[in-house]
Amino acid sequence: MTVKAVIFDLDGTLTSFNIDYRSIRAEVRSFLISAGMPASILSINESIFEMLKKTEIFMKNNGQSESSFMKIRRKAIEIAEKYELKAAKTTGLLPGVLETLKALKKMGLKLGLCTINGEKSTNYILKKFGIAEFFDAVTPRDNVKYVKPNTEHIEATLKSLNVKPEEVVVVGDGSSDMKCARELKALAVAVPTGVSHPKELIASGANYIITSITDLPTLIESLNKNFET
Repeated sequence: MTVKAVIFDLDGTLTSFNIDYRSIRAEVRSFLISAGMPASILSINESIFEMLKKTEIFMKNNGQSESSFMKIRRKAIEIAEKYELKAAKTTGLLPGVLETLKALKKMGLKLGLCTINGEKSTNYILKKFGIAEFFDAVTPRDNVKYVKPNTEHIEATLKSLNVKPEEVVVVGDGSSDMKCARELKALAVAVPTGVSHPKELIASGANYIITSITDLPTLIESLNKNFET
């Protein structure tokens, strides 16, 4: 099948990676411990979503209600949003992003954005750089229960774009993007501009690695020519 859509990650893929994830994790971990979670099950080396998943299981096993968990989850997300909005105000578009988005739209492709950032910081960035108009679907973490690497996140974007996984190129700088694409059998294109090393991206399922986002239109044109032949 030909490529009909491209789904992008945000931080480290379209914008500079400047969110202080370590501080977010530390503050969320401290909050969860103060809320009664055992410190031994929470690690600063795991994402806040992994911490929240453990928290949900712990609370369920101890007979606590779903509404009690959701109250804690909301507070944890508020902590993350504080850091995200701060980072959004100082981030910048990576070189070539605007030209690439224009070229892909000129090719008639649908564009989606799938990010673990919250809706507030995502919308702020899209408005700040005037790129909201390029995207046919935007899926921040608020729109799903489970984020990348859970496939639910990209599946929600696929549904909004009305395309099949095999018609899509997923572009990201992290292993979670590559894992999602691989599991869904979409084409995974890695841009090693974030925290993940190229070897890690390949091991996670990257089909292609491009050194610059500006290489993407040429790659997709080449892929579609090969599909036609």
